[in-house]
Amino acid sequence: MTTPAPLAPVPMPAPVAPPVVAPRLPADATAGGLAFHRLVFARQRSGWWTPLAVAGLGIAFYCAMLAMVMVFMIVAAIADPTFLDRMMAIAQDPAFNLGDPVMLVFLLGTIILMWPAYLLASLIINGKPVGLISSAAGRLRWRWMLMCGLVAAVLSAVLTGVSFLLPADAPATASEPNPLWAVSLILIVLLVPLQSAAEEYIFRGYLMQAIGRWLRHPAFAILLPVPLFVLGHLYDVLGQISVGLFAVAAGWLTWRTGGLEAAIALHVVNNLSGFLLSLAAGSDPTASTTGWLSFLWSFLLIGGYVALVEGMLRRRPLPRTLILTPPAPPASPAPPMLSAPAADADAGR
Repeated sequence: MTTPAPLAPVPMPAPVAPPVVAPRLPADATAGGLAFHRLVFARQRSGWWTPLAVAGLGIAFYCAMLAMVMVFMIVAAIADPTFLDRMMAIAQDPAFNLGDPVMLVFLLGTIILMWPAYLLASLIINGKPVGLISSAAGRLRWRWMLMCGLVAAVLSAVLTGVSFLLPADAPATASEPNPLWAVSLILIVLLVPLQSAAEEYIFRGYLMQAIGRWLRHPAFAILLPVPLFVLGHLYDVLGQISVGLFAVAAGWLTWRTGGLEAAIALHVVNNLSGFLLSLAAGSDPTASTTGWLSFLWSFLLIGGYVALVEGMLRRRPLPRTLILTPPAPPASPAPPMLSAPAADADAGR
């Protein structure tokens, strides 16, 4: 008896799988790359709601940190009866008394705490890589920041030297000697850079990337945070104009360089110069009155620094955007093959 030939494999219909939806990326993520204010789209979570959630959680963290500080302040007030009076004086007039190191640490520290509060909130809500809050490189570019800081420091020293040759805005007033000037000097050098960086991470980091999540054009991210930054500094008209110019320049530099480094460097040098000169003169670095000479010094520092950084970028361009590769949808599995069992070779023998 003839053995029947085995049947050919019969393909089974492929199971119907749900459609694979690849994450939607904005057009600038793959064409040209994400600028600094759009880097939230490169994080694990970038929904429209994430900037609001980061703000809410960051404020909660900040309040919790302030509560811990206030506990320390209460203990200090119990140990030193004059401490409460000094705290009340700050509440009425938030001025930096460089002759009181404890109050100096308190005022600078409450600003510095904004940095870790924002960092933790951004990590929890947006996910990794959290380094994108610093630059398009996913980290703080230390070498570039130090170069910018050197440029700002040299320019500041030159302008300060020239200003000493010009008539002062007002006659100098005698001030009481500061017996703790060495302690204040150390605290200024250690804390002012952190305070300046914290402000940049909030006003140029968080706010620019929050606005960039909703509005693509960089002008919105650069200009919209300016009024908030100005309102945080209680100066006269000239002082507010100077702060506004600084905010615009810092926002431009952040977008132009793809990171916070250039803005942080300018902020650190500007604040250090003000604090150190005030320490030498025995005055308040946050004095609300701004003379024309101080305004001109600030204007030349900001304008000259922006021009020098632009020249550095033209000689050695810096990567300032992040290009993303859209994830490819997974390949559909091959349909399974159903083979009919071959006939038994011994059958029919």
